[in-house]
Amino acid sequence: MRNHAKISVAANLEIYFCDPAKPWQRGSNENTNGLLRQYFPKGTDLAVHSPEHLEFVAAQMNRRPRKTLGWLKPREALAKLLSESPRQPLVASTD
Repeated sequence: MRNHAKISVAANLEIYFCDPAKPWQRGSNENTNGLLRQYFPKGTDLAVHSPEHLEFVAAQMNRRPRKTLGWLKPREALAKLLSESPRQPLVASTD
């Protein structure tokens, strides 16, 4: 997250960093790590896996509905987010 300040301004988002050694602050992350363990045991060197296999695992993860997304799949949630009109106008109104 080296560019977190730029991303925050460009996307008009707050970026939150969890405290070290507090996994309860990273619920979605910890859940995703658990799902990834189905494919890669802890300590696995990802360099030994082909790019095709890594893409396969990423596709499988993105096809899986998530409770935190209202049972949408991650790609569905992202598509919905990107298709919504901005809540605030990007330029000043002429009205």
